[in-house]
Amino acid sequence: MLLHVDENGVAAFNKPAGVLSHPNTREDEPRSLLTAHYDFDGEFFQWDDGGVERRLWLLNRLDSATSGVILAAADETLAKEIRAEFKRRRIRKVYRAVVFGAPAIPAQFWRDTLTVERRGGMIRTGAGHIPCETQMSLVRRGVPGPAQRSLLKLEPHTGRSHQLRVQCAKRHLPIVGDATYGDFRGNREFARAMGTKRLFLHSEETIFRYEWKGRTWDFAARAPLPAEFEKAL
Repeated sequence: MLLHVDENGVAAFNKPAGVLSHPNTREDEPRSLLTAHYDFDGEFFQWDDGGVERRLWLLNRLDSATSGVILAAADETLAKEIRAEFKRRRIRKVYRAVVFGAPAIPAQFWRDTLTVERRGGMIRTGAGHIPCETQMSLVRRGVPGPAQRSLLKLEPHTGRSHQLRVQCAKRHLPIVGDATYGDFRGNREFARAMGTKRLFLHSEETIFRYEWKGRTWDFAARAPLPAEFEKAL
């Protein structure tokens, strides 16, 4: 679903959980953000629009299991400029996560050193040497008990693969539905009780400023929290 597009062609979409940011093979196209060919070298979607070739450059990615704001641009040069802003850490990203348990301190700044590896085509993140930083705030504390679940606001200051999932798990606050780093028994019990099976991590808001055509532009997009998050609490 398109959330917002500005006059320069910068667009924000609300990606559902289970949808790929881009297809990895032609067979993946029906379940990706756009049902179109994806050029990996140029990082753009490409399709024919009544004889006119259209392109849309992807600016960031979300894990297929994560829902929420994902960005694209209709101009290649502008796409490069905004991707550079991501690398400079000038893009503010806000996530919401439902986790098992509750943090003892309601507001914390998390610092970790992690490493990202590819194993058999899969990404795995663990202890390492790459700095990772996230601001965590408790939004809602669940009812205390063995099945306690809480809602967190997570604002990553770095953008490593699986960063939020690993940082939450490291603090014994695994994200509900995380099949890689999470509480597997808790996930099974939750899925049976709630009838919902997904990763409860949502990219809620993205805010940034960029320079284009001699002007400074502000861009902000917000994806509403999915209804199942409220039910999970």
